Amino acid sequence: MALVEEWLPLPDVAEQTGLGISKVRRLVEDRALIGFKHGSPKVFQVPALFIDGDAPVKNLHGTLVLLADAGFGDAEAIAWLFTADDTLPGRPIDVLRSGSKKEVRRRAQALAV
Repeated sequence: MALVEEWLPLPDVAEQTGLGISKVRRLVEDRALIGFKHGSPKVFQVPALFIDGDAPVKNLHGTLVLLADAGFGDAEAIAWLFTADDTLPGRPIDVLRSGSKKEVRRRAQALAV
């Protein structure tokens, strides 16, 4: 997916965050992180911008749940988060990374209607 500049396979997420690989897999199971298999060979990867230091981006989990409730698959949710929105100051992922969730969540909730 060309919208995402950098992807991380789960072992790299574990190394970057200092979490064990089983904990990283649990984050994916709990939808605190999402991704999909791609590349050659196909490997499950998550967008690097989903990681902030040693943890998933704060407020990402709730936004991912809202998008799933709106019927978005993982690839669709990633595309939405990485697509510029003229009504936001940039892309939804950038707004979440800045610590603001209100406007992003409001737009995600509107998609479910």
